[in-house]
Amino acid sequence: MSLCILAAGKAVTLAVAAFTLSWAHSVEKITWSEQWQVTPAGLVVTEARVEGSGAGMDPPDGSVFDGSGWVYHPHLPPQPRLVLADSGKAGAWHLCAQGECRDLGGAGGDPIVLEPCAP
Repeated sequence: MSLCILAAGKAVTLAVAAFTLSWAHSVEKITWSEQWQVTPAGLVVTEARVEGSGAGMDPPDGSVFDGSGWVYHPHLPPQPRLVLADSGKAGAWHLCAQGECRDLGGAGGDPIVLEPCAP
């Protein structure tokens, strides 16, 4: 499978089956991250973690503290795409896959779209 990324008017294809998406909360500056799989049915979130709590960002029920953050398993159906806002005020989104990381957005502008690439 491959992940297609549309950001800043450019399309990029990553030949990956899984990726991690992370970001800092715009007020509390606490890191959130999600593990995603790229499947024919869509993007599937398998695990999420938050390093703390604060204004409007309490870990969900069922979260487990692992010593450095709260880990939980979101129950969402496969998503056809993720649309990430780029306000320019919250910093960049961080996408990591296969040992390589890249920042997405951060300067403000059009949303960033992540989706499985068409076969």
